[in-house]
Amino acid sequence: MIEIGQYHSLVVQRLDDSGAWLDGDELGEILLPKRHLPDDLAPGESVRVFLYLDTAGHTVATTQHPKALPGQFAYLQAVDNTHVGTFLDWGLDKDLLVPFAEQHRPMSVDKHYLVYLYLDKLDGRIVASSRIERFLDDNRPHQYRVGQAVDLIIANSTDLGYKAIINHGHWGVLYENEVFERLSFGQSIRGYIKRVRTDGKIDLTLQGGQETRDRYAETILAQLRQSDGFLAVHDKSPPELISKLFGMSKKAYKKAIGGLYRQRLIRIEDDGIYLNDDSANGD
Repeated sequence: MIEIGQYHSLVVQRLDDSGAWLDGDELGEILLPKRHLPDDLAPGESVRVFLYLDTAGHTVATTQHPKALPGQFAYLQAVDNTHVGTFLDWGLDKDLLVPFAEQHRPMSVDKHYLVYLYLDKLDGRIVASSRIERFLDDNRPHQYRVGQAVDLIIANSTDLGYKAIINHGHWGVLYENEVFERLSFGQSIRGYIKRVRTDGKIDLTLQGGQETRDRYAETILAQLRQSDGFLAVHDKSPPELISKLFGMSKKAYKKAIGGLYRQRLIRIEDDGIYLNDDSANGD
């Protein structure tokens, strides 16, 4: 089924001065405007497009890529205020409307806002809302596993740390004493499920998985190369120093240097860590 607000591969039926007319099945012919035509596109060929409704309510195709799809959250910049609401830049020629009724607070041009995208039930257009709490239900069933990698959007700060949106669907918490890097509102970041509580609430961590371990190891190697191959930091150094230098916990640091040692990229001495000669130039 061909749906508004989604990507589809559609067949070109014909070309004219307006652009390419695509086979939209039950939606009829859909125009891909000339300014978005790929080079040498011919009738009978397929093209991957995103579908939306224009101001007149007509279905339009584009090869541009929106920054988010309906059902997702995004941190977007306001570009215009009008009598119907505020428009945000979401990557398409046609900006994204946030109606006044869907604004948690009045929006100002040039500022960024965390919003949820959805299809308006009245006219089928893609619109957004900054009333994000309405679209996050802690009672909605989930099947997250401890250690599972997830996509996070930093959405708020609390006395405990940071509230984050998990996979565009649930709330989770990153505890301040376990965060060793600067986080900002609206930031997208990779995280991991640390614990699923009996009441369904979710604790998160930024440390876990091979991707994180590789990133930490490269951070340490980069610091060593910038410091002539030596850093006076070892497994007995204060956690505060390790966090300040590398943006990671002492536990993560010890695991990282252990891995680098086993790969013979560094050596660990009483006074600190040394970069082995073979690694000095990133080899």
